[in-house]
Amino acid sequence: MIKKLIYYFLQGLLYIVPIAVTSYVAIWVIRSLENIFDFKVPGLGLIVVIFSIIIIGFIGSIVIKSPINAFFKRILKKAPLLETIYSSVKDLMGAFIGKKKGFKQAVFVKIFDNSTIERIGFITNEDLEKLKINEGRVLVYIPHSYNFSGNLYVVEKKYITPIDASSSEVMKLIVSGGVAEFNQSEKKEQ
Repeated sequence: MIKKLIYYFLQGLLYIVPIAVTSYVAIWVIRSLENIFDFKVPGLGLIVVIFSIIIIGFIGSIVIKSPINAFFKRILKKAPLLETIYSSVKDLMGAFIGKKKGFKQAVFVKIFDNSTIERIGFITNEDLEKLKINEGRVLVYIPHSYNFSGNLYVVEKKYITPIDASSSEVMKLIVSGGVAEFNQSEKKEQ
């Protein structure tokens, strides 16, 4: 009887903790914003944040197409470390939410020739001519679980097997360490 109670208690935690943590963080952010800006209307802080992000996106799209962008790039050229950080973060964000998605094709990668173990990753570049890497190889990014990091490998195409699934579903599966629900009904991204 005690084992069953412990089992049900743990199951209850599995349901409650994610909801509670998410709710706590959301409420904390809203209250913090309202305290900082002293809003009189509850929830106005959240609306201000969403509106601010939209405005920044609008202004950013104008700045990218304007002479200010050239000025900004000249400043970054004088600080190579900042330029590297800025361009890396910009490219990473673009890979997830930009027009040029970087993680289009999910693949299984056989790392060792004599092994049956495979890793899951994403082809990020198939044209390696600029790197002077011989034909028949591609760049594959293999993300780490429970982290926003990963490794980039140069892999021979014969060791790659495409996965017929949505890249976002595969990424969710990898980042969760394989415990996330895999939604097979979601169509593969084009």
